[in-house]
Amino acid sequence: MTTQHPEPRPGLLRRLWRVLTRPASTVSLGLLLIVGGVGGVLFWGGFNWAMEATNNQAFCVSCHEMGDNVFVEYTGTVHDANPSGVRATCPDCHVPKDWTHKVIRKIQASTELYHHLIGSIKTREDFEAQRLRLATNVWTAMKTTDSRECRNCHNFAAMDIPQQGGRARDRHLAAQAKGDTCIDCHKGIAHKLPAGAFEAERALNEKLSAVR
Repeated sequence: MTTQHPEPRPGLLRRLWRVLTRPASTVSLGLLLIVGGVGGVLFWGGFNWAMEATNNQAFCVSCHEMGDNVFVEYTGTVHDANPSGVRATCPDCHVPKDWTHKVIRKIQASTELYHHLIGSIKTREDFEAQRLRLATNVWTAMKTTDSRECRNCHNFAAMDIPQQGGRARDRHLAAQAKGDTCIDCHKGIAHKLPAGAFEAERALNEKLSAVR
């Protein structure tokens, strides 16, 4: 006659695994919600941390393409140093403030990282050869969005235009009447204008007018 011994009780880890994987268990659903909630908070926090870590001037100019070229030109301009001490940095002018458009811009910036990795611009000469094309891309974006990033700080609705100097007042009144946007008059305010800028501007205006 064979004596049957009782099976050993499962260990703590095995019991816990059964609880977590039991489909009909209320505890399992509760743990799922807790784990999912904590995981979501960690993911969202990490995502926003990465967004902010890559959205400052120090990060922007850490690549030599920016630090050796456009940042040098920006230094000392009215957006960098002025009597009021109010500074507009790279993301202030080139990254939208609202979340949706900011994410879209960050996704678009992945192409810039790609060109950095493959070394599309290694020297000043490389940059100068690409300057007009790069500038036109920025002008096109600003005209398409009605200079959205400029309006983070400057807005016709907030301007006391009659109190402005004669030239600025006349230009702003004319721009309002024509429906012009900031970049139409303010190219080259922070970076050098490339050779052929005015011809490229005319071609861009004609292209956008044909689309409308």
